[in-house]
Amino acid sequence: MKRFLSSVLVLGLAASGWAQTVRVGLNEDPDILDPVLSRTYVGRIVFASLCDKLFDVSRDLEIIPQLATGYEFADDNLSMTIDIREGVLFHDGTTLDAEAVKYNLDRAKNFPGSNRASEIEQLESVEVVDGDTVRLTLTQPFAPIVAQLADRAGMMVSPTAAEEAGENFGNAPVCAGPFSFVERVAQDRIVVERFPDYWDAESISIEQVIFLPIPDTSVRLANLQAGDLEMIERPAPTDLEAIRSDPNLALPTAPSLGYQGLTINLSNPEPLDTPLATSPQVREALELALDRNVINQAVFNGEYIVGNQPVPPSSAWYNENLPVPERNVEQAQALLQEAGFERVAFEMMVGNDPQSVRLGEVIQALGAEAGFDISLRATEFASALDFQEAGDYEVFQIGWSGRLDPDGNIHQYNTCEGSLNENGYCNEEVDGLLNEARAVVDPAERKALYDAASELYLPNRHIIYLYHQNNFFPHVAALTGFEAYPDGLIRWQGVTLN
Repeated sequence: MKRFLSSVLVLGLAASGWAQTVRVGLNEDPDILDPVLSRTYVGRIVFASLCDKLFDVSRDLEIIPQLATGYEFADDNLSMTIDIREGVLFHDGTTLDAEAVKYNLDRAKNFPGSNRASEIEQLESVEVVDGDTVRLTLTQPFAPIVAQLADRAGMMVSPTAAEEAGENFGNAPVCAGPFSFVERVAQDRIVVERFPDYWDAESISIEQVIFLPIPDTSVRLANLQAGDLEMIERPAPTDLEAIRSDPNLALPTAPSLGYQGLTINLSNPEPLDTPLATSPQVREALELALDRNVINQAVFNGEYIVGNQPVPPSSAWYNENLPVPERNVEQAQALLQEAGFERVAFEMMVGNDPQSVRLGEVIQALGAEAGFDISLRATEFASALDFQEAGDYEVFQIGWSGRLDPDGNIHQYNTCEGSLNENGYCNEEVDGLLNEARAVVDPAERKALYDAASELYLPNRHIIYLYHQNNFFPHVAALTGFEAYPDGLIRWQGVTLN
């Protein structure tokens, strides 16, 4: 549905005194606002306003303190001591201390359905050393632990509020970030307001942020150009030149840490009896039917980076022995015939926004030339995630916003019990290599393990990696001080609306 923000809303905000209100157009509505259950990129954007983490990531991808002030590993790398920032309050006025940190890490590991559990699987226990210090005991050395605590696994929520709300906590989250939760109207808006007792309050000038899901990229941009939004995320790449040439807009940009691709359901909730699910040859044929450069040009105006792995070709973790394959229609057709098929039909779930539908149509056309009859199932994004979790899909065009450590892009998708493995791929040898990589500190040794694992899981093609986005955050020129980060989060420190 096309949508323009109402002047009544704008006037209402002005009348209520919110001179520093920023309205942000999101590509979709976030899922549940509970850090241990959340899965969406837009959810992480909202969390950056609500929920500070133990650690943060700088623009040059260094891990820096946030709610923690420092950490130290034991000589054997089997334990880690974290110093907690003093004087931090949750939005309900309760204190962030070592007990609260222990509660949160235990919750991330043990809460039913937690999507953080496999991210910190090697965390055995958390001990309160004193009021401002915790000690984490690990089952083995765990190289990604600090990077994991710089994302949702390290977000701190109020234990008091979490206990009172139980499984409903995500309906009204209480954290320790720069803004506190005000309201949420599903598919319409999420409103947060400046928390005056925030530990770094002097860095926050914005009084209120309203996140508005607007799936249509052209409508998001039109609202920005009309002054009904102050910022949008993920503009259509075909609109970037117009944005760059508009003197009233700015376009901060940063390369993404994530990827986009096709996730193929193999056995969720049980083994599927389809050509794609049962035949690696058919999955290879599908990859060979696709031309990543055509996709990038036709859908994204050449603004993204083609790739075939969980990390981009520019990454130090990229396996150069497995380069991006060229399109080969004849070989794709031959593979289908070897597998016993003339043509293969399947349904592909895509987001219901115009850009996702366009991407689906290009994949559909490329696949048809090689023998694939692809029907598209355009679905609202949060609903699509529910369908994926339930196994109600054949192929899903979806990606991952990316993490600083390669483990965050690989482990939970490609291990048998990974928390985000919702296609049912399982290879015990891959599990062993990826678990060993978590326990190795030396980068060269870790790289060798990731290479060995990728040479097993990439040829299986349960995920066909296609491209890596750049993060674009167009905003009105009157919004100053904003910087784009590779993790794609919106940070309000130092930002002012003139």
